[in-house]
Amino acid sequence: MIPLIDRWNSVGRPRVCVIGDLILDCYHWGAAERISPEAPVLVLRSEGEEDRLGGAASVASLLRGLNCDVSLIGIVGDDVEGRRIKTLVAEMGVDPRPIIVDPSRPTTKKTRILGSTNQRQPHQLLRLDRECTRLVDGELEQTLIDAITAAIPQASMVLVSDYGKGCCTPVLLRTIFDVAKRHGIPVAVDPAKNVSYDRYRNASILTPNRTEASAATGTKIHTSIDAANAGRKLCVDLDIQTVVLKLDREGLVICHRTEPPQVVQTVPRTVCDVTGAGDMVLAVLGLCLANDWSLTDAAEVANVAAGLEVERVGVTQISREEIAASLRAAKSRTTHQKVVTCEFAGELADRYRQEGRKITFTNGCFDLFHAGHLHSLEQAGSHGDILFVAVNDDSSISRLKGSGRPIIPQEQRLAIVAALSCVDHVILMDEDTPHRILNSVRPHVLAKGAPYTPSQVVGGEIVLEYGGTIAITETLPDLSTTLLQARIATGS
Repeated sequence: MIPLIDRWNSVGRPRVCVIGDLILDCYHWGAAERISPEAPVLVLRSEGEEDRLGGAASVASLLRGLNCDVSLIGIVGDDVEGRRIKTLVAEMGVDPRPIIVDPSRPTTKKTRILGSTNQRQPHQLLRLDRECTRLVDGELEQTLIDAITAAIPQASMVLVSDYGKGCCTPVLLRTIFDVAKRHGIPVAVDPAKNVSYDRYRNASILTPNRTEASAATGTKIHTSIDAANAGRKLCVDLDIQTVVLKLDREGLVICHRTEPPQVVQTVPRTVCDVTGAGDMVLAVLGLCLANDWSLTDAAEVANVAAGLEVERVGVTQISREEIAASLRAAKSRTTHQKVVTCEFAGELADRYRQEGRKITFTNGCFDLFHAGHLHSLEQAGSHGDILFVAVNDDSSISRLKGSGRPIIPQEQRLAIVAALSCVDHVILMDEDTPHRILNSVRPHVLAKGAPYTPSQVVGGEIVLEYGGTIAITETLPDLSTTLLQARIATGS
């Protein structure tokens, strides 16, 4: 299997067709220095302003930042803001001609006022929106349909960014799905808030956030399990292949109609501004899927990219190199992140069970780590999909083995076990038995090396009681920490 970082570094440059509501994002920056004498409000000393592309144009911009070929279709008003969007689109190397002008509506514009103090990171103080949400119809709708019919066959992927500003009519969406299906091109839709989701019927992929999915299904979404249930309901009700549900800091949940859900966890980030995170998820999913990636791998990279996006103010392009660097950093953090608490191990195990994955557990001291330990852990891992390993802490080893043990301190033993590819999670065990951890993780299989028999495995009664099994793994002859210690002591 090709590592994810290597796949990302070799990702191609496909053409992605982006369709949806076009927005001009206007940022006004200022230093908050005092309170106005006229009213109890902040006075900002203006330090500049900037226009950026928003909505579907934001998705196109993020794709261009990822070195992707893009076609963009949407509507603007016959006004300064509409012309500004066309100019910005042309400047980033995208043909603005498929952007249709509607003289009867204003261009959607979001003006954000951001203030900072003492050179700190600026934060939004106010947002002023100017918009028209009336659905396009008649000749204008047909003009958009003509542009879509011409553009989709030239693309490898279609992304629909529906902000509920009137572009994505039910007729328009049906046309997109029909034309794309006819040409074998997948369509991913980022849905609007407060609309009937029936308009998204037959989309390939739907990417709602927690609030949107909750409103669409009438259910509260607090956990990944709730998200999986809501996503599956959307798949079934709307005849959609896949729902990728965005849970902010909790990552993404990939839901299918019949297959088990998958949870793609995120790395904790310092959140500066959530603006653009959803657009980034859609853009990266589009780029990866256009390169025939699996949805799981695409979601992994999309999660990383969205994490980078929330660390910045406003919608900001992220380069392929920045994502690659973050993927490398995530890989280097893997060993440390494998070490989890007993409580968090239980939460992880619940997620894995929801995904239909088989959990295996084993435990030991792993002092003076040797080939026998490695063989035993690899055998334990072969009994399931996810391997949890409990490692005795120093004090429990001293109680079990005597005052001369352990030889290797617990931090180093944890790091050694966590570094193994066959091990998914490591728990420091500060008790003489694994009973508390077993009750938390509830593995399908409890593995232990010979010469133990199933009846002798400590904690086996817990696993058997809820229907789990015990597996006895093979051991390599004449290999143990006690024998190694004796050899070292005698120099033999």
